[in-house]
Amino acid sequence: MQLQRKTLIITGSAGGIGRAIAHACIQEGAQVLLVDRNETGLHESQRILGEHSKIHVDDLLDPESAPRIVNSALSRYGALDGVVNNAALLTRSTIKTTTPDLFDRVVNVNAKAPLLLIQAGLEYLAKSSGSVVNIGSINAHCGEEPLLAYSMSKGALMTMTRNLGNSLHMQYGIRVNQINPGWVLTENEYQIKINDGLPEDWPNRIPHDVAPSGALITPETIAAAAVYWLSDRSRPISGTVIDMEQYPVIGRYPVKEVA
Repeated sequence: MQLQRKTLIITGSAGGIGRAIAHACIQEGAQVLLVDRNETGLHESQRILGEHSKIHVDDLLDPESAPRIVNSALSRYGALDGVVNNAALLTRSTIKTTTPDLFDRVVNVNAKAPLLLIQAGLEYLAKSSGSVVNIGSINAHCGEEPLLAYSMSKGALMTMTRNLGNSLHMQYGIRVNQINPGWVLTENEYQIKINDGLPEDWPNRIPHDVAPSGALITPETIAAAAVYWLSDRSRPISGTVIDMEQYPVIGRYPVKEVA
């Protein structure tokens, strides 16, 4: 049990990668506060995950959500050992369509909210010598043409990880690391592509130059890595960003087109 008796906050856990991380953490002995603005999805996650999960409905666009979330974890579990900043707005935008309001919303959820949550939990993470895992994206390195604001926000998150991974580790014993997933097949991603007009079996038609294995990454693969970085097995590593893609990211452009 890598996470025995650890209390974790996982944002964006109403489905997808967040739910998979929560499931993997509970299997390793953790108790988890599930956080999302999607109340229906949170209740479904709790139904699946069972008694070692509690839910907290909140909107990360509200800067006051961070102390509410931390206080919710403390009131239910009495401690805080780790935070997974997984919630994100995957909003399409280009240089022509990125409005000031859209940019602010994306950056506020994807970069500012993780900062505020770490800030709100700092005292308690220091007491437990806790671990923060930020879920980024390989788009942080370059991005796709229709994901301008999203890619910029993930670049900011990556810089924050490296900055805090150094400073918080030295001052408070808190480790901060980041996972940059490539193309992951979540229920949301599946539906996005269906809405784009792709056939129902589009995950079976992935070109090998996009996914050399012939299939997309699963949320469970990302979850297994998150467990490692939350656990003491990864101590004392901090400030590390790991790209979880099927090919070397640098030198390849992460286009997600399906033939």
